[in-house]
Amino acid sequence: MLNYDVLSRKPLNFRSFTGLEVPEFDSVYARLLEVTPITEERRLWREDRKNRMGAGHPFKLPLRDRLLMLLVYYRLYVTSTLAGFLFDLAQSNVLKNIRMLEPAVKMTLPLPRRLHDRARRLRTLGEVEEVFPGFRAYLDATEQEIPRPREKRRRRTHYSGKARRHTVKTQVTVNGRGLIVHKSPHAAGRRHDYDVYKGSRPHLPKEVRLGVDLGYDGIRSDYPDQLVDIPFKRRSPGRGKRGVKAKPLTPEQRMHNRALSRARVVVEHSISRLKKHRIMGEEFRNRLRHYDEATDIVSGLVNLRILGSLAV
Repeated sequence: MLNYDVLSRKPLNFRSFTGLEVPEFDSVYARLLEVTPITEERRLWREDRKNRMGAGHPFKLPLRDRLLMLLVYYRLYVTSTLAGFLFDLAQSNVLKNIRMLEPAVKMTLPLPRRLHDRARRLRTLGEVEEVFPGFRAYLDATEQEIPRPREKRRRRTHYSGKARRHTVKTQVTVNGRGLIVHKSPHAAGRRHDYDVYKGSRPHLPKEVRLGVDLGYDGIRSDYPDQLVDIPFKRRSPGRGKRGVKAKPLTPEQRMHNRALSRARVVVEHSISRLKKHRIMGEEFRNRLRHYDEATDIVSGLVNLRILGSLAV
């Protein structure tokens, strides 16, 4: 049987199985002990409840092992059958335990939503530079495969021609250290990256320059108040005339594109960190209504590793 006492004796395995170091796990667990009574009261308190508060069958696993099971599930994305075998739990109870714990775990982590709310309250240049070193932010979108939808309409809206499969798309914005300061709700894979941006764009301080790729062409004209760095694109002077070659980029423009590409790699690294949690790196097998909650928790775990603490 897998539990905290067994796994914590092997720190390398602990990190591989959960994505966290043992001290980081302990800090999350300590905070979880504080917030779990609040979330449990919210879960159990309803007008049509017939049993008294606290009645019902108790959890088989202690809170610390339930947290461990959630992290192992998110990191390795094993089947509920295998998770039940590892933690000596009935298969039907694995996801029930995880779903009940997710709201409390979200309260313990530095979620992008909290960082974004903080960014919108920044006033002085010193405060802005503390959150956005060098007054820079970088944005990109990532896709994740989903099973082929049963509904014909969803098969059409979620099919990504770029990925050649059915996907959902999430947009993330990071600062210069890779900290995820904004994450959009998931969108159908057919939608263009820029269309997702227009529907869920981050609200950054006016002093911050946003680095994007060519998928966001048009952002300067649509959002003139947003400072933006975007690569130069070869454009045809004939505007659609056949046989007219696009003007080559100048050396200065090519240099700008290379510098921006080197700077934007930080957002690619953050997306890579997200996908190391296989619940975001493999085909998403759960129901899509749970997708945003799962990506919130994974983003919070990535931010925790970058920050080195639970402080936001």
